[in-house]
Amino acid sequence: MALTQPVLAADGPGAAQADRATAHPAQWPAAHSPAAITDPATEAQITALMARMTLAQKVGQMIQADISAITPADLQRYPLGSILAGGNSGPYGNERAGGADWARLVGEYRAASAKSGAGIPIIFGVDAVHGHSNLPGATIFPHNIGLGAMHDPALVQKIGAATAAEIAATGIEWTFAPTLAVPQDLRWGRSYEGYAADPALVAAYARAMVLGLQGPLHAGQAVDATHVAATAKHFLADGGTFEGKDQGDARITEAQLVATHAQGYPAAIDAGALTVMASFSSWNGVKNHGNRSLLTGVLKGRMGFGGFVVGDWNGHGQVEGCTVTACAASFNAGLDMAMAPDSWKGLFDSTLAQAQQGTISQARIDDAVRRILRVKFKLGLMGPAPVARGDAAGLGAPAHLAIAREAVAKSLVLLKNNGGLLPLKPGARVLVAGPGADSMAMQAGGWTITWQGTDTTAADFPHGQTIGRALVDALGQAGGQATLAPDGQFAQKPDVAVVVYGESPYAEFQGDVANLAFRPRNGEDALIARLKAQGIPVVSVFLSGRPLFAGPLINASDAFVAAWLPGTQGAGVADVLVAGRDGRPVRDFAGTLPFPWPADARSPVTKPLFPAGFGLTYAHPAPLGRVNEDPRVDLSAAASDNLWFNRGQAPSPWHLGLDNAVTSRSIDLTAQEDARQFTWAAPGALVIDGPPVDLTRQADEGFEVRLDWRIDALPAGPIKVSVGTGSLDVASLLRLAPQGAVTQTRIPLRCFAQAGADLKKVGTPLRITAPQGFVVTLRNARVEATGSVAACPTQG
Repeated sequence: MALTQPVLAADGPGAAQADRATAHPAQWPAAHSPAAITDPATEAQITALMARMTLAQKVGQMIQADISAITPADLQRYPLGSILAGGNSGPYGNERAGGADWARLVGEYRAASAKSGAGIPIIFGVDAVHGHSNLPGATIFPHNIGLGAMHDPALVQKIGAATAAEIAATGIEWTFAPTLAVPQDLRWGRSYEGYAADPALVAAYARAMVLGLQGPLHAGQAVDATHVAATAKHFLADGGTFEGKDQGDARITEAQLVATHAQGYPAAIDAGALTVMASFSSWNGVKNHGNRSLLTGVLKGRMGFGGFVVGDWNGHGQVEGCTVTACAASFNAGLDMAMAPDSWKGLFDSTLAQAQQGTISQARIDDAVRRILRVKFKLGLMGPAPVARGDAAGLGAPAHLAIAREAVAKSLVLLKNNGGLLPLKPGARVLVAGPGADSMAMQAGGWTITWQGTDTTAADFPHGQTIGRALVDALGQAGGQATLAPDGQFAQKPDVAVVVYGESPYAEFQGDVANLAFRPRNGEDALIARLKAQGIPVVSVFLSGRPLFAGPLINASDAFVAAWLPGTQGAGVADVLVAGRDGRPVRDFAGTLPFPWPADARSPVTKPLFPAGFGLTYAHPAPLGRVNEDPRVDLSAAASDNLWFNRGQAPSPWHLGLDNAVTSRSIDLTAQEDARQFTWAAPGALVIDGPPVDLTRQADEGFEVRLDWRIDALPAGPIKVSVGTGSLDVASLLRLAPQGAVTQTRIPLRCFAQAGADLKKVGTPLRITAPQGFVVTLRNARVEATGSVAACPTQG
């Protein structure tokens, strides 16, 4: 059946677009949602249903709320069309909820929505981006960058099908995946969500993942109970922003936009993708959530997309002239459903008023609602016998774990293997060391249990095995002996050491970096140097969400393996690294680089150390000489020298350290994981340190330390803030601040100099020392110019 043509809304507030951000659809690749996305009988049912709906009920379909900000009871008054569970939202406030709790929660929202208004059930969405990764016990696959190293669309389709089965097992029918970004600047913190730098491979994977998640669409049939709706995201050029800034601006021509960033979408649409998510980012200064030429002219027009367009987390609020609670411009541009996690109520009221006033036309409202209902019918949510999803027994199924293990093995890229050190020989005595050797968090990365992938424990992964434990098992089976010791200590000298290390977990925002230098934070460089000094050959297994400059570590290693973020099946690494009892490889390396590997820390990478597509194998070895060790950037003068803590973490080049007395957890103050709460169980300190920097200029120009924090509990005694060796008691300031509310503490840098700090060489820009019982939620710590002069804190 021919789909209805997109409605071109009249220009509304904020709709005027610069010529350089106006797309010309005829220059774009054509596509079309398959006819099986709908059928005449379904369209007739939709028409009849819409005829019975009030304007308020239609507007409700266009808004999505997060479970942290809406209850099933709210749906009795506000007939919203969708619910999501964001990165840190779990059923009943429990991030570790099991599959049965998820299914029960989804059922409660669905039942409540079906009883209200027009009786239209909600569609429930989650970020299941590398498996059903919000849930303990689910199968966690390699992140997309690892899948890109496989060059295996058939296996990607199997991963999609396995992921869909586990999502459906919890009663959920929609995932916000796959990401079709083509990252150009790997400083972007979401680079690992992109498959590759090759648009053709991204297109092949787009088709494969959509078919895996949804299954092939059939006319007159709903998507079955083991499949879910896919989301092609983020439209468009989220991977092409200037300097790799998250939610930034893609300053490129239309031809570049088409050739590099658009290629995955026709493939996804032709495969039947039911939804597309708009990008936070901009194209030449115009936010994509408000770019009508892209959302309507290209996506719905030229590419013939018949599903619905959903926004990202309050992304509509970034459109010029909009707020998170009012944005006619975004709906007029072609957004069908706004993701308004905590702003849904205000957005509902304002959108209804705008529709009543004609700011948003009835035709645009009807077009959006028809698209949303079309997807709900295709998912089997409508009618007297909806498709039943919710058999939680499917989580972590053995067949899914086997697929994940296969993907891990195929994703590994061998960059160096001098002297044929790999595979590890049978009978060898092997030390398995390094901070990543027994860390499931480092293996899995962001978007795992929590949004940033932090604050997880081994208990969250009952079906998982760390790389270190997998190597111990495999070496034992091959007749060897392995010792797992992350600190690198050993009683008997090993024949070889495998050192596992790399990046700590991160997701969007937190993952953005100033340059591509890998900075050893946990002594892995010293560990490797110590092992080499004792004559022990070293295999480096590097865990990262992007290629990074690691010249000194590559030179120090006899073998170097890029393992990306492999997920929970560490046995896939052992399958490739450990030889069989006959000394021959059990399986060879198959992965090749999905992105070029940098020769230095500069980005974008123009002269790589290893090009995209590079990868050694056992069958085709090649020695590697010494590589460049000069980062060619000033690592002591990174862009974040004046920013010490932000949105829950210490940005590069800084490192957050805690005494054993201090514990921490992620907190949502005004956005997802935008702060961190620290609790002093005993006297102790929070420390941020890094390469020494000179702060004398800032002090001379009147800069001050600013701490944006919420004082949750303030015991008696001194609370000391230190910069370098200068320490000040700020307890008197904090006692004047309202507890439970975010406040800003300002301390001029000169005060720390007066207290004894040598500001010419500050390696510890912030230390907070406090007694037992101090609890603080820290959002931001920085040095900033001041418009007014603050006094130094009074010292007792």
